[in-house]
Amino acid sequence: MAQKEEAAAATEATSQNGEDLENLDDPEKLKELIELPPFEIVTGERLPANFFKFQFRNVEYSSGRNKTFLCYVVEAQGKGGQVQATRGYLEDEHAAAHAEEAFFNTILPAFDPALRYNVTWYVSSSPCAACADRITKTLSKTKNLRLLILVGRLFMWEEPEIQAALKKLKEAGCKLRIMKPQDFEYIWQNFVEQEEGESKAFQPWEDIQENFLYYEEKLADILK
Repeated sequence: MAQKEEAAAATEATSQNGEDLENLDDPEKLKELIELPPFEIVTGERLPANFFKFQFRNVEYSSGRNKTFLCYVVEAQGKGGQVQATRGYLEDEHAAAHAEEAFFNTILPAFDPALRYNVTWYVSSSPCAACADRITKTLSKTKNLRLLILVGRLFMWEEPEIQAALKKLKEAGCKLRIMKPQDFEYIWQNFVEQEEGESKAFQPWEDIQENFLYYEEKLADILK
């Protein structure tokens, strides 16, 4: 989803996670990159810092970012007021399924009618049309679920199909908004591995505020 581009993007100078690709003149290496391995979902509590810095960056043109990273917080509240909270992240691979769908298949496959669910997603980019449709259907049939989705970028926002899907999400009760710089800092502090030698303080990139305002305006125009 996060710019789910053709496999040919593997031939660019930067890999999906911002690592340099080598030996692309090697036919076998190139074949290996183009013939992607079977789909898999990667889960965990904290993602590597270099993944965050590359995949979550709110750039306007997200070339090479053909994965989706989804950080989540699930709060399940019982009738007595007790709240059970879980958090983690999902990373999808290739195009057989996407992280949004994987969340409902693996993290929260069933909903206890005795509980109220407040779920927050921090996603590298907004849902594709198919994922938005899955989210809309889930919200429509699950009245005890509240979902807030914060996205770093808008995926193919100029496409009418995507715009219609985002509007349906809003109509279904999903709260959708663009991540502010403070939201990126929250992810850094709560979902990113603090590697040895890395600064523990979040260091915003130069155009983080400018790009937030750019995407906020685009989303407002779509949802109005």
